[in-house]
Amino acid sequence: MKHVLLLASAAPLALFAASASTPALAQTATPQEQQQAAQPDAGVDEQAPVAQERAIRSAQGRSPGTQATENLGDDSNAQVADEGRSPEEIVVTGYRASLGSAQAIKRNSDAILDAIVAQDIGKLPDNTAAESLARVTGVQVNRFSDEVSQVLVRGLPDVATTFNGRDIFTAELRRSQLQDFPAGALAGLEVYKSGTADLLEPGLAGLINVRSRRPFDFTEKFVIAGGIRGTYNDQNKKYDPLGNILVSARGDTPLGEVGVLVNASYQQAHYRNAVRWADGFVTNPSAGTTIVPSSVGRNFKIPAAVGVYNDSGKRWRPAVNASVQWKPASNLELYYDFLYQGYRGDIANDWFRAPLLDNNPTLSNIVLVDGKPDQVETLTKTGGFRPEAYRSTQHGYTNTYQAAGGAKWDVGPAHLSTDLAYTRSEYGSDEWSFDTAWTAAPQVDVDFFVKGGSSFSLPGFDAENPANYKWRGYYESIYRVEGKGWQWRGDLDLDTNLSLFPKLQFGARWTDREASLERGNRYAYTETLGLTLAQTPAQPLGLTQNVFRGDQGFTSWLMPSRAGVAGNAEALRQFSYDSLVKIVAANPNDQGYRDALARFATPNIQLDPFAAFFAEEQTYAFYGQTKYEFDLGAIRVDGLIGARAVNTVGKYSGISSVLFNGVRVSEQRVTRANYVDVLPNVSLRIRPDDKLQVRFGFTMTRTKPEFGQLNPALRIEQNTAPVTGPVLPDPRFPASLQGRPVAYGSGGNPDLQPLTSKNYDASVEYYFSQTASITAAAFYRDLNGFINNYTTRTVDPVYGLIEINRPENSGKGRIKGFEVGAQSFFDFLPGLLSGFGVQANVTYLKGENRFPAALFQAATGSTTPAPFVTIPGLSKWTYNTALFYEKGVISTRLSLNNRTAFLNNQFLPTADFYDGEGTQNIERLDFSFNYTPIKQITLTFDAANILAKPFNNYRQYADGRSYPRDIREEGRYYGIGARFRF
Repeated sequence: MKHVLLLASAAPLALFAASASTPALAQTATPQEQQQAAQPDAGVDEQAPVAQERAIRSAQGRSPGTQATENLGDDSNAQVADEGRSPEEIVVTGYRASLGSAQAIKRNSDAILDAIVAQDIGKLPDNTAAESLARVTGVQVNRFSDEVSQVLVRGLPDVATTFNGRDIFTAELRRSQLQDFPAGALAGLEVYKSGTADLLEPGLAGLINVRSRRPFDFTEKFVIAGGIRGTYNDQNKKYDPLGNILVSARGDTPLGEVGVLVNASYQQAHYRNAVRWADGFVTNPSAGTTIVPSSVGRNFKIPAAVGVYNDSGKRWRPAVNASVQWKPASNLELYYDFLYQGYRGDIANDWFRAPLLDNNPTLSNIVLVDGKPDQVETLTKTGGFRPEAYRSTQHGYTNTYQAAGGAKWDVGPAHLSTDLAYTRSEYGSDEWSFDTAWTAAPQVDVDFFVKGGSSFSLPGFDAENPANYKWRGYYESIYRVEGKGWQWRGDLDLDTNLSLFPKLQFGARWTDREASLERGNRYAYTETLGLTLAQTPAQPLGLTQNVFRGDQGFTSWLMPSRAGVAGNAEALRQFSYDSLVKIVAANPNDQGYRDALARFATPNIQLDPFAAFFAEEQTYAFYGQTKYEFDLGAIRVDGLIGARAVNTVGKYSGISSVLFNGVRVSEQRVTRANYVDVLPNVSLRIRPDDKLQVRFGFTMTRTKPEFGQLNPALRIEQNTAPVTGPVLPDPRFPASLQGRPVAYGSGGNPDLQPLTSKNYDASVEYYFSQTASITAAAFYRDLNGFINNYTTRTVDPVYGLIEINRPENSGKGRIKGFEVGAQSFFDFLPGLLSGFGVQANVTYLKGENRFPAALFQAATGSTTPAPFVTIPGLSKWTYNTALFYEKGVISTRLSLNNRTAFLNNQFLPTADFYDGEGTQNIERLDFSFNYTPIKQITLTFDAANILAKPFNNYRQYADGRSYPRDIREEGRYYGIGARFRF
């Protein structure tokens, strides 16, 4: 008997409430197509029609929320044309099948969504779930350390995440870090852009569901599949392994049908990014600064410093998921699911800073920007304050576990389901940082505008001479966050046999969450001892690796290796303690040094109780929803009407403290919350024929602040940083709030309110065939209370000028935009040309919200309404294009992702110009090639970030005036591998 190759593209996600299974929508594979797909030598392009048929069957049935624990399309009862051939012998795979399956899912869902379906086991289009999402219409991503670190839907980061329909989170967060989901563990992804009452409460941006496989997803009795892959990073010249293996078995027993599945995956990556940066603090030189030539005047502003940052490390992610299913009867199924996902990271980050304005330097050879007499293009800095550097070494880890069990029971017209899950997730980080300083201030030649970034050199400086450096200090920290919680849901889907309201749905959900944070640190500032690097235990010394691709003069400096810092932590702790003993003896009245000595007196870092917080929260949710449908002549109309009521009960605690002159005053603070949200949803779908459908929808969402943002504690500590010359003016604040702050404060904000939104959606979808469509959607979000971190200053009557950073609610806001997407294979072309296909989408966004009223008044003294400012992180345009070729044993894809410039923060509340930082256009080009010599094995090659276009931030500080903030050069990745299935 032949082995089946029924991949996730053929058995797509059985998640969605489709419209009634009318003949107009039931595109089925013809008998000829089914027979062709079953042939031993069938090409991937010939298998697609069967994939689409299964996709449609899987997408029809129940609503998005209650299908969350359904199988991915059990085709054991599927009919095939050849009665002598079993369904297990039909092979389905390939890009064509994957795109068709995703199209069927989108088409048949009651919710507005987009999907990605893995076209093979262990083969989503990218390495992680987060990377794949960058290609979805309306999705934008942020990258850091050569991977996607944040996913935004329609420009917003407030995205709820679920795993097989259950809430999933990382540590103390309310959402999961999607980059922790390796592709090898997944069957697909769904991006919900509108909610339904039976879904877990989505964030303002929507909800992303991550889908894994179960044994009943496969029609074969036994499957073993997986893949192995190696990658190479051209920037740090490192090789890394990746792989996954899945084993699934199902069979009949005296107790009923039983299935067991285990899937394991491992990913590893080395990375090293090269960053040249200029300080975001842009200001005028002080009166004591010498300007040469004097004819250029003093009415110019420059960044306070320039520097280099090398972000580097090794990360690896193990993951395991398992599932057991048992069908004691045809209408009853019991199941158990388990998930483990881990992260490990060994990091060595190098940082260098050359001050340009501290301690009254001389600025010479000044060339002003042509036509801008208040902005500098190039200069030379001599004298002033010396440069400084550090090597920060860290070890980080994440462990997330989720165990769940449930049942599904069909009783006549009723479908009952229940699910109980427990999740525990922890994240920890240990840091050991070795700090150095230059023994003198060298000459610094700066060009602020070199290919999108600032470039500088240190002419005459010998980077390899140890005599040019001294030990500045040693820092250690620990950081521990944890989240855990129970969740339960019960759902009833009832077929009413009523033509107008064919389905009623009811359900309840309960959650019990806890989140906590503990941390501690200590720092030994030792520069006053004048110790050379060779006198410290941090050995051996060597130049930092240069991974710049050009355009930067100063690239490397002397530092101990990662092992010389993290591997010598115990010796460095003792050495720091001994050094502090000497410093305290010389400065017996300095409380800062005495406190540092006390912290280093113990072998382990002491946890700081004033930096901790703890939160516990319960929710009780109930929903009701009905599906309606009727005909207006030949036009089919259907939709959902429902509401979800959620009661949230929370308790959040922390310790506020004020530290001045070595004396700390503290107070335990506890806040409580108890509120009810009622979230209605209404949708309408109009289908004039079997190809066209028009949707309208209205929903309300409420997004809760993160647990850490609700921490009621405020921590204020005296400013003990060394004075390096005159205080430079800070353009973020008015004249009454200038000067050196006597203290800095930070913390959460117990007064934060949830972000609320009324959401309006409309879409038009036209399906030419099972793999060809064009869709367009428009949306509007009426927001209130968008949350961002803001820095403010206030004059305290006791302590004086204090600078505080904490989250605040902004005022009302709005986001509007549209999306257009299309895909097609060119089946109408002759011969080999029919293997070509294309997919493209574009998203337009415009969003703004009012600056927080209280902060606007404090900064400007004005009582007028705060102005509308652009919402951070929102690109006006995002587009994706992909060219496919799939014929016979070959399949390949070339894809381009582009995101236009966006803003990162708003410093000053001005409506006249943007005062803050932003990011320039981001563009990536990726390529993949697959060759299948036999059906059981596929050989692969891929290349990511082919263009290697640098990531570029800028700092705008006045109307028409900006400096490059930083420019980051990221690695190209090349990979070869093989996938198998038997």
